[in-house]
Amino acid sequence: MNQDTTQLASFRRCCWSLRSVAILVLAWLILQIGGLFTPGLLDDVDSIYIEIAREMLRRHDFVTPYIDGIRFFDKPPLMFWMAAGSMHLFGVHDWAARLPLALSVLALFLAVYALGIRLFRDISPASHPDRGGFYAALAVATSIGPYLYTRFYIPDILLALWMTLAVHLFLVALDRIHEQASPLIPCLAFAAVMALNVLTKGLIGLAFPIGFVLLYLAFTRQLRLLPRFHLISSAAVFLAIAAPWHILAALRNPAIALPPRLGLPATGGWAWFYLYNEHIARFLGRRIPHDYGLVPIPIFWLLCAIWIMPWAIFLPGAIREHIRVLRHKLPATDPRREAALSLLLWAIVVLGFFTLSSRQEYYGLPALPALALMAAGLLARADSRLQDSATSANRSALAWSAWFLVPLTAIIAAICGYFALSAPHPAPGTDLASLLAENPAFYNLSLGHIFDLTGAAMGLFRGPLTAVALGMIALGPISYLLRRRGHAYAANLILAAAMTVTLLAAHVGLARFYPIIGSKGLAHAINEQRKVDPRADDLIVLDGELTSGSTLIFYTRQQIHLIDGRVNGLWYGSFWPDAPHIFETESSLRQLWVGPRRIFLFTYKPAARTRDLAPFAPVHTLATAGGKTVLTNR
Repeated sequence: MNQDTTQLASFRRCCWSLRSVAILVLAWLILQIGGLFTPGLLDDVDSIYIEIAREMLRRHDFVTPYIDGIRFFDKPPLMFWMAAGSMHLFGVHDWAARLPLALSVLALFLAVYALGIRLFRDISPASHPDRGGFYAALAVATSIGPYLYTRFYIPDILLALWMTLAVHLFLVALDRIHEQASPLIPCLAFAAVMALNVLTKGLIGLAFPIGFVLLYLAFTRQLRLLPRFHLISSAAVFLAIAAPWHILAALRNPAIALPPRLGLPATGGWAWFYLYNEHIARFLGRRIPHDYGLVPIPIFWLLCAIWIMPWAIFLPGAIREHIRVLRHKLPATDPRREAALSLLLWAIVVLGFFTLSSRQEYYGLPALPALALMAAGLLARADSRLQDSATSANRSALAWSAWFLVPLTAIIAAICGYFALSAPHPAPGTDLASLLAENPAFYNLSLGHIFDLTGAAMGLFRGPLTAVALGMIALGPISYLLRRRGHAYAANLILAAAMTVTLLAAHVGLARFYPIIGSKGLAHAINEQRKVDPRADDLIVLDGELTSGSTLIFYTRQQIHLIDGRVNGLWYGSFWPDAPHIFETESSLRQLWVGPRRIFLFTYKPAARTRDLAPFAPVHTLATAGGKTVLTNR
């Protein structure tokens, strides 16, 4: 039995193809490293998370996160630690803070590749036994969601990595139990991955992998095997990694008296806010304060399919095949049953959880590797020499390409081509903000500003629109013709290449849109003015809540004051006795404006602020960009 295990392990190692890995690394270099340096940090969560990491470095406090001097209890620390460690090595730069996320994306590609080899080793072509893993990793690398949601620093793509590793480690442990070998190492590794998951985004790091394991064992009638997974030693590893930060955070942030009539308990500290408010109350939609949007369930599921496009077109055939396999009542150890059950359960656990709880449009990211693997399984069957399976998979892939992908890409190409040709040429130096509409109802969504685009604004995106139009032609008609002529591998590479062009165009569009959603240029304008005329007591004031201009803190390295900004992320931490006095009112702003200090006022309403402050002291415009202006009283 040990010899068989060694042979199986050797077989799986030999399935790794240097060419496949090289293509995946090339896609990663182009899409992830190529976009590491532009644009600047975005206002809101992107710059808030990275500024927290910078303040950790400055304070030498890696337990309690702070932002603008205020305690921040919303999230666990792993993302902060990663950015802080990178900035410690490479300097306090935005690209250095983003680097760990880019490296995590590469790890995700390779993890999906390895799991795909395992799940589809029996249906991939004999000459290319890694084909299923390669297609799956390529799908994750070039689909919409994983790319869009690594343009800013959020933890959800890390959840996809941890879930991929957890599923693989569990299946390896189960194999070893069936082979009468010790599953200790994969069990301990599973516990470590689960602990990292908890340190990434909280208790769902427990819910997802444990839910998957229990459901898998229940469906395969193997719950009796649960004690053989080294539960005590695994729990010890989990606690050794996950518990220290939680204990220290609770000890360093004990309960304090909280203000009455705000919906808060009489006393509360880190434990109440993080463990109850941020987890249980958020799940029930009762979090205080309620500072996030709630995506309707049908739109959430639709977006999950969009995030894995264009590879999602292969999902209907893949899901149908997985359901057919499960109906056949194959043995639990059969590779086809293992692949079908693990991928369906993985997707259902993640998407089902957020269907029942509060959800935002990107919360389905941890399920995307499962969806990519399903699609890749169908493509691997199409490449195989198993005649019936290949014919059925080819027929499904061709049908969905012909009746869905080709028309959809043709429509998108026509729309993008029309705007690229017909959009008016804006005058040189035109501020994009002057060409946009305002739709604040959508701003709670991560991509809400996309609804501000107008026909007049399209003239500033002529290049990206042209690239998308050309990419769509390759993505739909050209890949379909190749697939129809029997060149499936080439068709899939064309899909990936066309999506690479499309995503690069999206990145160029994001860089051009940046003045609307980031404030690096205005921060640099303040820095330049302070170099020309240095003053020790300058004060930067943000007209609104922190998320409206949070990049200012990172790029100016200065604590900022907020007008009516004691809301949302800073609200709870502002009750602590050590919270700095950074919250201003209309009255205190006027007093500051006529005082001896030079004030830099960052505002979205310069005309109104000028009328309000001019009677008290002079008002000068320092810089304007993206609908935002910096005013100064000196």
